[in-house]
Order: sequence, then structure tokens, then C-alpha cells
Amino acid sequence: MPSARMVGMGRFIAQWITLTIAAGVMVWLLPGMRPVGDNTLFAVGGFALFMALINASIKPIVHLLALPFSILSLGLAALVINVLFMRLASWLSVSIFGFGIAIDGFWWAVLGSLVMAIVSGIVGAIIGD
Repeated sequence: MPSARMVGMGRFIAQWITLTIAAGVMVWLLPGMRPVGDNTLFAVGGFALFMALINASIKPIVHLLALPFSILSLGLAALVINVLFMRLASWLSVSIFGFGIAIDGFWWAVLGSLVMAIVSGIVGAIIGD
């Protein structure tokens, strides 16, 4: 029987793969999302790694704290939080690894957040995440 740590790591890797696919689709669809670095797969994977780390660590806490504002704004606060997390993941991946995804502005980040949410939902449903 696998340990809880192994199951948790498996879920994290599944989420990373899901986010890598979603980020790849986002980069392919949106010209305002550009891979930085020599290898596009590393750029997308590095960005997705930081998105997965953010989703696993600070996102639940921030969304819980912002829940009243999200309810009052009909979800707009949650969208802004997701956009900020995308910008943070972009900055971290480029700063630490030297490759990642460059986001050309707030509205590109909003569109990217929507694309990633839709694609990751579809991929997550297919792989059973």
C-alpha cells in the first residue's frame, strides 16, 4: 500500500503535467504569452512547476482569506488572484531557471488564466486528477 507521501507526490506530479499541458496550449493560442529561453518545453515546464508549487502551497490560504471579496465581486477577486499568481510564476521561473513564460501585460494574463483554467479542467477530467 502506498504511503500518504507517495500519493501526495503523485497528485503533485499529475497537477504539474496537467498545468504543463495547459500552459503549452496557452502559449500556442495567445501571442501575448511568449516562451523565454532556448527550449520551449523547458520554458513551459518551468512555468508550470512554479504554478503547481503556488497552487499547492499559498493559493488555498490566499483564496480562503479573499473568499468574502470573491463573493462580493462575483469571482472577480479570484480571477485577479489567479492573474497575480501567473505573474509570480512567470517571474520566478525566469529569475531562477532562466527560462519560463513572459506575459505581455495584465489582459494577456487574464486571457491566459482563463485558457489555463479551461484546459487544465479538461485534462484533469481526462486523467482523473
